[in-house]
Amino acid sequence: MPKIETTEKLFFDLLGRTYTDDELEMIFPRAKAELDSHDKENHIIKIELNDTNRPDLWSAAGIARLLSTYESEEPVMYDFFSTKEESLDNEGREFIIGENAEKVRPFSIGFAAKGKKITEEILLALIQSQEKICFNFGKKRKTVAMGIYRSNLIKYPVHYDGVNPDSTKFVPLGMDENLSLREICEKHPKGKEYGYIVSDKPVFPYLYDDDNNALSFPPVINSARIGAVEVGDSELFFEFSGPNLKDLLLSAAIIACDISDFGFEILPVKVKFPEATEFGKEITVPYYFQSSASCDLDFIRKTLGENFTENQIIESLKKMGIYGICSDNKVYITVPEYRNDFMHGVDIVEDVMIGYGLNNFEPIMPGDFTIGRLTPAEELARKVKDIMVGLGFQEMIYNYLGSKKQYIENMNIEDTKAIHIMNPMSENYELVRPSIIPNLLESESISGHAVYPHKIFEVGKIAFLEPEDNSGTITENSLGFLAANNEIGFNEAYSMVNTLLYFLKKEYKLETLNEDNRFIKGRCANICINDKVVGCFGEINPAVLENWGVSMPTIAGEIDLDLI
Repeated sequence: MPKIETTEKLFFDLLGRTYTDDELEMIFPRAKAELDSHDKENHIIKIELNDTNRPDLWSAAGIARLLSTYESEEPVMYDFFSTKEESLDNEGREFIIGENAEKVRPFSIGFAAKGKKITEEILLALIQSQEKICFNFGKKRKTVAMGIYRSNLIKYPVHYDGVNPDSTKFVPLGMDENLSLREICEKHPKGKEYGYIVSDKPVFPYLYDDDNNALSFPPVINSARIGAVEVGDSELFFEFSGPNLKDLLLSAAIIACDISDFGFEILPVKVKFPEATEFGKEITVPYYFQSSASCDLDFIRKTLGENFTENQIIESLKKMGIYGICSDNKVYITVPEYRNDFMHGVDIVEDVMIGYGLNNFEPIMPGDFTIGRLTPAEELARKVKDIMVGLGFQEMIYNYLGSKKQYIENMNIEDTKAIHIMNPMSENYELVRPSIIPNLLESESISGHAVYPHKIFEVGKIAFLEPEDNSGTITENSLGFLAANNEIGFNEAYSMVNTLLYFLKKEYKLETLNEDNRFIKGRCANICINDKVVGCFGEINPAVLENWGVSMPTIAGEIDLDLI
């Protein structure tokens, strides 16, 4: 989960008073957070967030805003947002997007700020917000990259376009050498880390002002002059680039609200696109794009188990920074500018619950008397585990989420049925696993030093897309097994499967398995019970073993326990 750090002074100034550690521990759950630690010697407060769908809370200003609103019961009002109906005066500040940007990274937006000198504390807070927005919400800058610049050195309009990576040069931040964009990818530390995002494109993104002074090479690195914000600067320009305009607008809204809370004046910037977007060909940023949301009052009452009045619901939402009205047995809310996480009525229910106060719900003893017992699926799973242990296998336990590289690319298969996580915290948790075999291969890849043979298994859940199911997905209980040794092959795998199904008292037959790149063709098979394919096994394809860095011959298989 995201963690942030803040100085005592900055945080308590934002809150308007000093809090003890005990008081912080009491109020942090309102922001779905907890006090991680308090370094009193260095005056640093560390906070851990228990939610990943609220990027507005990944900063000291965001948490302070929610906690202050909770106490005052009055949502914060910001007057610097333009809407579809009304655009604020941009005072000549324009941001022009070139036609070639579409070839590499289509969208970029920005706004300016002035009126307060940056302190060391504010600068560190901005850098941390930039890191959290880009790394967590922006998937390591793939979908959102943010740059901060010295606005007093910029001549408007600002330009963003795709350019020739070999002929476009500037001095990047942290270096003295004038480098081309391609050379930055090869020589600069940030270029080596993030250059891959755009390095395969025919043009590279480039941000510059009307005097052709470089601002940055998004999403890689700022320029050494305009992009080097320092303590004492009081005029700033914020830029956000990426492939999804809504993500950029939300990121800009969050940062604008944060620095407004720091005491800056927000200056709107008109962004002009070469083609019309879902919000038009021109928008003035910061821009309010969120749609209203609603929920049945009876759904709130039933879900929370309390007979709330309309006024109680409205007041609870106000504590969470949300204005709402009740009509026709529904509550309609105006979503705050810095939030875009209301996807279902239950999201409103959650805010009502927190706003009402978790301690205000009276505990109720369960009214039903039940006797616990194992489900048939669990009984089968335990029997399978006993048999596998008897065959000399060691049981493993893995996470159900992983990366596309782990579950798809390393296995040489197509990404057709994998379930993708929306806005994952990192690429290590972007897919729900469709198979156990990749987990087993990952263990084998780091076990080359252990004495052979290796025999491991797991009984767990897998999930994949299934359009014919009502939910669009299917979750199944599965057995995955793997064995590695210098002379192991198909016969050993067949013997293991035969022994397992014998003790499970299952009649089966084998069928040829031709279309599975995970296995060596001709050395693998489908397992069929009652003319239905319930699993497969075979010798792992050497290409797959090479992807994982496994040097020993390996067999593996999986069986759908729900089907047998």
